[in-house]
Amino acid sequence: MALSGRLRSALPLFGKILSAESPVISARSAADRTLGNPITGLRNFATQTKPTGANVKVPLKLFGGSGNYASALFLAASKVNSLDKVEAEILDVVEASKKSPLFSQFIKDLSVPRETRVKAVNEIFSEAGFSDVTKNFLAVLADNGRLRNIERIVKRFVELTMAHRGEVKVIVTTVIPLPAEEEKELKLTLQDILGQGKTVKLEQKIDPSIMGGLVVEFAQKVFDMSIKTRAKQMEKFLREPVNFDF
Repeated sequence: MALSGRLRSALPLFGKILSAESPVISARSAADRTLGNPITGLRNFATQTKPTGANVKVPLKLFGGSGNYASALFLAASKVNSLDKVEAEILDVVEASKKSPLFSQFIKDLSVPRETRVKAVNEIFSEAGFSDVTKNFLAVLADNGRLRNIERIVKRFVELTMAHRGEVKVIVTTVIPLPAEEEKELKLTLQDILGQGKTVKLEQKIDPSIMGGLVVEFAQKVFDMSIKTRAKQMEKFLREPVNFDF
């Protein structure tokens, strides 16, 4: 996803905010400053999002810290019918972390005082016109020192949104890009395998090392039909001792 123009234009404000803040770091222990209290932060985030009261459940059970944050964001966005908007915004944030050296340094630098992190996030993403759900969530991450984990959290969040929409990500690795007709046929075949209620989201990867054929990965399954693998299988077969006792 391309970096949104609004966020791109707002990012330079990070430098102004950070330079205006005192460089003095709180005397609290590094552990306290880094970890904060994620449970309290998530509870506050849930309160700030002003849910509609709709009975929403996460489509997948995720574990670990990134799974907890992703699930909290999914619930908050769903309850205010902003799932698509929040997903687009949070993906923009990840894109910004890759393209802006200043923003990347900001989210990784835990020496920045907590108050400064929260202030910067609130001002920048307000300037960019982000939704309250996304702004509040990013503020919680900033407060808990978790902005550095944003890419992993967003990856888990996208797993939830895809499951919610019945989408299945399929990675197809080939030597050269699949022609349009072959890609269409592959999607139809995969659609038949997955059945109704599921939508194939095809992602192509190029890897000359497989020598030919293709490798298909989805739903924790791998179908390796590459020439490289077949060649290895043939080599193993040829190296096996031949039994002439017949």
